[in-house]
Amino acid sequence: MSHRGLLKMLAGFGLMAYEISCVERGLTLMNRDLPPRFMYAKQWQHLTMFILLTLNGCIDIMSKNLLPQRCVPLEKGILVLTFYVLLLLLVSHVQDSVGVEMHVHSLLILVVLLLMLVFTAKLWAPDTFQLAVIETFLFQMMGSWLVQAGFILYKPVSGYPWEDDNISDIMFVTTFFCWHVMINALCLLGIYGMSSFWHRCYHPSWKLTGSREAPGYIYSRRPLYQLLQEVEHSEKDDQALLSKSSP
Repeated sequence: MSHRGLLKMLAGFGLMAYEISCVERGLTLMNRDLPPRFMYAKQWQHLTMFILLTLNGCIDIMSKNLLPQRCVPLEKGILVLTFYVLLLLLVSHVQDSVGVEMHVHSLLILVVLLLMLVFTAKLWAPDTFQLAVIETFLFQMMGSWLVQAGFILYKPVSGYPWEDDNISDIMFVTTFFCWHVMINALCLLGIYGMSSFWHRCYHPSWKLTGSREAPGYIYSRRPLYQLLQEVEHSEKDDQALLSKSSP
């Protein structure tokens, strides 16, 4: 069972239920006036985002558990498509926003845009280490900034709402975002450093060519392509000796 896909589905269903419950009279699409008008535009956009998250989890579960063979391109393609749609929704989401709310969402749009570009690049270079590191960092930024946005817009720590006409409040939104960048970068660097230290100290025998305990193991610091060339030359020599010895 795909645990990541299951978590996405559970989170999506939970967020959808919460969003619907927040509307007192029910989440209706249009009112009964003449002419009828759309209602709860932002709530419907939130609901669409949560539906995307749930569908992404369903695709993960289907690819890993229901298909005869796991289809990684399908998972990656759906993830890229999800972020393309998410970016469109966020750009539309800030149409009637001003001040602090506008600034908070603009910085979130920046992170989502960069993630979308990274995912698109990984479709053609899926095994690139640098892209994987950038993806992890941007996911950290997206998660931490969403939490920060919740406190800024709905539950300020001071107990008083941020003021849209106060330039200091708007400037501190960017300052907090920069702090998130530095903290997330330090966390990622710390995790990588601790992991490298752990493997070097407690698993020094983990090398690319195998374990020292394996029979016939020969460790060499030379590049892999040189070793492959030597193996190829030795095979040719063996074939030449066999051809000479044969009648």
